[in-house]
Amino acid sequence: MMKKMHLTLSAVVVGSALLLSACGNEKTPVSQPEPEKPVQNETTADLSGVVAEYRKFVIDQADQFVKATDAFTQAVKAGDIEKAKSLYAPSRMYFERIEPIAESLGDFDPWIDARENDVPDSEWRGFHKLEKALWVDKSVKGQEKVADQLLQDVKLLRVKVESVEIDVNLLVTGAVELLNEVSATKVTGEEERYSHTDLYDFAANVEGAKEIFKVISPELKKKDAKLAQEIEEQFTALEQALQPYRKGDGFVLYDELSKEQTTKLAQAVDALAEPLAQMGTVLGG
Repeated sequence: MMKKMHLTLSAVVVGSALLLSACGNEKTPVSQPEPEKPVQNETTADLSGVVAEYRKFVIDQADQFVKATDAFTQAVKAGDIEKAKSLYAPSRMYFERIEPIAESLGDFDPWIDARENDVPDSEWRGFHKLEKALWVDKSVKGQEKVADQLLQDVKLLRVKVESVEIDVNLLVTGAVELLNEVSATKVTGEEERYSHTDLYDFAANVEGAKEIFKVISPELKKKDAKLAQEIEEQFTALEQALQPYRKGDGFVLYDELSKEQTTKLAQAVDALAEPLAQMGTVLGG
């Protein structure tokens, strides 16, 4: 998740040092300057047309999120642990793809995606509470209310995205923020601490960042075709770096990755984040 109670990272480009240290369970974040936001000028105003296009993507993801969460929570309520486990990570990917607008979702983000200790125990609910029940407790007895609440929250989220405020600055910086989130939690094993399904989140965040680039790229190509091409190439390289870890329709578990493999993923993230962070400056120039 992008906006947790204990993690209020700005849109920084987190280097491979963070990933390398994470492999040893000792994190030493290396912060770099934030990507510049585009100036509110005529060029930025021209980009406002992409908001409607991006909202269509968000609504589609929210629609699928409701269906996937319904199936997941039904399995939880039925006590079918193995089925619930198989549906857990794929259902979360829809939410992970729309994380650029997490800051506009208010309480929905912690309701759906808070991890243990992000919020007081009495307020903890959502996917990660069920994740712990499935992988740690190995029992979903008594989790019916949690499952029902999660589905209700996801349905209400679907309603909210129809009118949630989305602006151009949010989209321009959102792609970089997603990559920061990938480096900070998705390849370190921190996000999915019980299920180790972090690479599902990783892939979904990359897909979400790519969707933002997709809707913005026509204007970016007008301003800097070389930068747009470089970003496209780095997206391809990152996707290729992730490819070896695909397993069937999903991904291998995070704890199956070696330090060397994590390092290569870190390098691919860094290589994309650097040119992507330049988008705001170019579009605002």
